[in-house]
Formats: sequence, structure tokens, C-alpha cells
Amino acid sequence: MDPNHYRFRGVWRLPAPASAVYAALEDVRSYPLWWPEIREVRPTGEDSGDVVVRALLPYSLVIGLATSRRDPAAGVLEAAMRGDLAGWSRFTVTPDGPGGAGSRVLFEEDSRPGKLLLRRLALPLHPLFRGNHAVMMRRGRRGLAAHLTGAGRGGGGRRRSGPEGDGWRVTANR
Repeated sequence: MDPNHYRFRGVWRLPAPASAVYAALEDVRSYPLWWPEIREVRPTGEDSGDVVVRALLPYSLVIGLATSRRDPAAGVLEAAMRGDLAGWSRFTVTPDGPGGAGSRVLFEEDSRPGKLLLRRLALPLHPLFRGNHAVMMRRGRRGLAAHLTGAGRGGGGRRRSGPEGDGWRVTANR
């Protein structure tokens, strides 16, 4: 086992139509509104940006994301990652439940730490890193569910990523 190689896979079931879930996930700039661990999104190009992430452990990661696939018909959003994590992540959104009233979101990630300190700590802290990621994903699902139903702001109302309506969306095709 390579302690510097992480593969994550998880499923979110949400009480909103797939089209609404896809639109929310496509709008990366709005993540700080509903995902507490996404502290900031800084656009770096039309289809790219840096995302500042911090969960339970006392460190922040800056992950550069560049759209590698956008396929609304298949419900797929995929990004290449660079910086403190290198690899890729993907959301696949499909209808779920009676009449497609809900959604099933499959999250997949294959990554390696780009930060030297994280690589050095990989073996002793591997379980903590995985647990930190699990907490982040659980809170992301809850925040997105609340955001989609209008039940509140899952991100505590933070918006550190600029004015409403401008900015980066995952829009490039492979």
C-alpha cells in the first residue's frame, strides 16, 4: 500500500432533482456558501481556480482545479487537481427515487499529496487524513442538501469568493 495514494468514493442521496444538484455542483464559486470546509474559491482562468480547503485538522490545502470534463447529459463534472493535492475528482449526478424526484451523487477522487509535509506524514497520519476527508464530505452533503431546499446556509453564510453571479463555473469540455 502506498500511503501517499488516496482513492475516495462516496454516494450522496439528495432530495432535489438531478438538474438542480448538477447546477449547484457546477457552480464551484458558490461552494463556500454551503460547504463549510471550502473556505475560499479564487478563479485563475475561465475554467480553473484555486480552492482553499480546511476541515478538522489544523492545516489548509490549496488545490488548483481545472475542468477536464463537463457533460450535463451524463451528469458528469470532472476536474484535474494540482497543488497541495494532485490527481482528479469527479461528481456523477443521476436521478434517484420515485419519478426522479431525488438525486444520487457519486463522488470519486484519485489523488496524491503535492505538499512535502503531507507526503512525509502520510504513513503515520493516513487514518487521520482519511477521517478528515470523510468529515468534509459528510458536511458537504448536508450543506448542499440545505442549500438546495432553501433550509439554510450550510457554509455558515461565508462568502469569500467575490460578488454574486460572477466568476468561475466548471464549463470546459474535454
